[in-house]
Amino acid sequence: MIVQAEAELSAEQRLVFMEVIGESLRISHRTHLFNWLQRGLQYLIGHEVMMYGIRSFRSDTYDYEYFTTSRYFGDEQFEAVINRDTGIVQQALSLWNESSLPVFVKHQSPSMDFNNYQTHYLDEATLRASELKQFVVHGFGDNRTRISTIVVFGRLNTQVDEITAHLLELIMPHLHCALVKVSANRGGAQVYSTQEVMLKNITKREIEILQWLHMGKTNWEISSILEISPLTVKNHVQNIIRKLGVENRGQAALKGIRLGLVSQAKYNS
Repeated sequence: MIVQAEAELSAEQRLVFMEVIGESLRISHRTHLFNWLQRGLQYLIGHEVMMYGIRSFRSDTYDYEYFTTSRYFGDEQFEAVINRDTGIVQQALSLWNESSLPVFVKHQSPSMDFNNYQTHYLDEATLRASELKQFVVHGFGDNRTRISTIVVFGRLNTQVDEITAHLLELIMPHLHCALVKVSANRGGAQVYSTQEVMLKNITKREIEILQWLHMGKTNWEISSILEISPLTVKNHVQNIIRKLGVENRGQAALKGIRLGLVSQAKYNS
């Protein structure tokens, strides 16, 4: 069923939107992005969780990161919802790929197509378990563009209507540019590389240390296991963080799993 509707922003929404766009031009680092999300954008699209993925034209997968102000949504929930086979974000992403329109996922009403967005029904138990609750997926770019981005606003506390969808359409090109700048500043040229190139940049020793990071080992423990100095381990860990474009060892371990560098079963005996 297709429902037609017209979207018209209020005077206040137009004013805040212009401020949001102006501020987006100054975003260059992850902290800037987080602060930006909590100001005018929060007024326009109220949310507690924001995830974004970046994909190069030579890759068929998105490299995801997330922000959250909710104590209920963390690494475990993040890994579950972006799982390529079973994650609910992937389900919504498939719908977005078909229409390029914002996809709102909710449990209160059946799936419907509107003129500038669509809704997708998921049962309440599934959404509650994900800790995303009601969420929306939208993106910029496609398989023909050099870099494409996908954005998820979760635990929405804003209306699901043509106005919110219209705001997403207006904001997305600016958000796309901001995400690419932030990722470029964090990972250098790796933002534009494929996972294959990233894997080649990681040495065998770094993969070995990454595995032990996943197992929760400290630098001192890893140095004892591998019979190298703690300073050498520290240098390897810093290289791993830089090459993977993450901020800490925990994020490195999670990204190692997603890239297939880390085996969750290994060393568990």
